[in-house]
Amino acid sequence: MSTEGSSTPSSTTPSAGAADLAARLDDLRRAYADLQARGLKLDLTRGKPSAEQLDLSEALLALPGAGTHTAEDGSDTRNYGGLAGLPELRRIFAELLGVPVDQLLAQGNASLTLMYDTVVQALLFGVPGSERPWSREEQITFVCPVPGYDRHFAICEELGIRMVTVPMTPDGPDAEAVAALVADDPTVKGLWVVPTYANPDGSVVSEAVARRLVSMPAAAPDFRIFWDNAYAVHHLTEHEAKSANALDLAAEAGHPDRVLMYASTSKITFAGSGVAFFASSPANVSWFTKHLGIRSIGPDKINHLRHATFFGDAEGVRNHMRKHREILAPKFRAVVDILDERLGDSGVATWTRPDGGYFVSVDVVPGTAARVVQLAKEAGIALTPAGATFPYHQDPDDRNLRLAPTMPPLDEVRVAMDGVATCILLAAAEATAS
Repeated sequence: MSTEGSSTPSSTTPSAGAADLAARLDDLRRAYADLQARGLKLDLTRGKPSAEQLDLSEALLALPGAGTHTAEDGSDTRNYGGLAGLPELRRIFAELLGVPVDQLLAQGNASLTLMYDTVVQALLFGVPGSERPWSREEQITFVCPVPGYDRHFAICEELGIRMVTVPMTPDGPDAEAVAALVADDPTVKGLWVVPTYANPDGSVVSEAVARRLVSMPAAAPDFRIFWDNAYAVHHLTEHEAKSANALDLAAEAGHPDRVLMYASTSKITFAGSGVAFFASSPANVSWFTKHLGIRSIGPDKINHLRHATFFGDAEGVRNHMRKHREILAPKFRAVVDILDERLGDSGVATWTRPDGGYFVSVDVVPGTAARVVQLAKEAGIALTPAGATFPYHQDPDDRNLRLAPTMPPLDEVRVAMDGVATCILLAAAEATAS
């Protein structure tokens, strides 16, 4: 992952280029009026797979096929049981995620559900190493790297968990900032991490950062890292980043229970009917399974068998994701190319050049992100709300935008991005002229 004009996208500052825009304010207003007159209706809000991507998995709908519902262990996937999920599917994703099969659970369609359930179970019962249920503590705090994933923050906000922020870097969360918070504050129970192609900035946690996070002293004996490996195999280039092996590193550091890993096929097959995974230490897996078994007698094993049959093995998943890459890479190239062409010399923004994942992160002139979103909306281009990549929807500098070019067709991505560039320039000119 690289950025335009700086080592990190958060370093954007107004420049002489921005000041020059003030003289072009009338021209930019006319260009914006022309944009509005086009009557666009475009959407760059959420990182959803496109219909073309979903079509790649159409064969799943004919699987497993009549009379072929038997798993490799002889069980009938149409019946109850199998709480841990189908072994043949777990074996495929254990290889992809770099975890032991017996420490990996395959469940329903959403990893977000597993993350939410984990936090709720911790609040109700505590986790291995807890002195009491988290809900009986006076306060619970999670460390949130920013910009970050809005749905992580929503879990904390709904459940009354205080959030504190640390900056993201190209190598992942600022590990020293995290270590300082965790070492001194026993209320800090959790850290959110998207280790590979992070949402939204595309950063990849280096092994050095991963080692620091899993080995740092923690004031809370039950501190956990929520390792959301949502984009582990979602590459945009031939350079395929490999996730740090967090479970092994944590065990080596003497904190085997520290990491809770999540992943899913939501952006691999069908977002609404995929498979989600949970991996951790034997103690954490036993703890999670104990409570899971109260609310479920087993996951959708027919869907597990369908996926295992469709992929065959881990290489089948990798080949499938290369087909995704063929669809997605041109869209991301279009985003970066248009930003380069329209904004490259203006000095009003920086943006990421992700090697994988689903987003491009753009930092605009401080104080103008919400205005950009408003201008885009009024021109028929829907963007993720400003502030969404920060806890409580509050970007203190009002500068970060998250762009999601995956769902629209390529031609619409180009049109939308040209419009977004116009909005960024106009918002910067307005701010400079005021």
